Amino acid sequence: MGYQGHFRVWRGDASGGAMEDFTVEVNEGEVVLDVIHRLQATQAADLAVRWNCKAGKCGSCSAEVNGRPRLLCMTRMSVFAEDETVTVTPMRAFPVIRDLVTDVSFNYAKAREVPAFRPPEDLEPGEYRMAQVDVERSQEFRKCIECFLCQDTCHVVRDHEENKEAFSGPRFLMRVAELEMHPLDTADRVEAARSEHGLGLCNITKCCTEVCPEHIAITDNALIPLKERLADRRYDPLVWLGNKLFRRS
Repeated sequence: MGYQGHFRVWRGDASGGAMEDFTVEVNEGEVVLDVIHRLQATQAADLAVRWNCKAGKCGSCSAEVNGRPRLLCMTRMSVFAEDETVTVTPMRAFPVIRDLVTDVSFNYAKAREVPAFRPPEDLEPGEYRMAQVDVERSQEFRKCIECFLCQDTCHVVRDHEENKEAFSGPRFLMRVAELEMHPLDTADRVEAARSEHGLGLCNITKCCTEVCPEHIAITDNALIPLKERLADRRYDPLVWLGNKLFRRS
């Protein structure tokens, strides 16, 4: 059974904008993206919104619903009361292009700063077998759909624009951790995590983990272990000696 839902949607571009109020039909079983599409079809044909798969796998429809970073296609209308006003705004951490569409090129720039996987030069195909535990650890991080909700909610970049140059954000620190934990990767990424990717700016509030639609334990399984490896490298005398004797080339 449908009802008339109350929505406040941000309209504007890089030069500025404002919230606009709409009353839109909502039907049983719908998600926020369904309502945004109906709004486009009936009242605001020029409303800009980025989307693709509508199945929670492409990461395109990232926005903020009632102030919380979410995928519009995975946010069911049933979680809101029928008389509740639902606000839909663009991701706050990135520059607005128009309406709900933001410029996320910051993330692609940071992705290019992470050196690629580097296997041993003398390793021939079929010479190495990974343990299942190593496979599982890497596979968790590879579930990332690059919706950039973790980047958006991270207050290090969300509230401090000046940090973006020095801080890669949780998504790409997770990529560094994935490669660092890979038993075949020969690059030494621990010190780079601190000096080039800003690991020290992360204060493990777990806000990135809370908004991840793939339920990746970003903080517990990637960022904290990476911080622990850095602490061991710098302050544990036995680890320091072992690294001197058996350092990766």
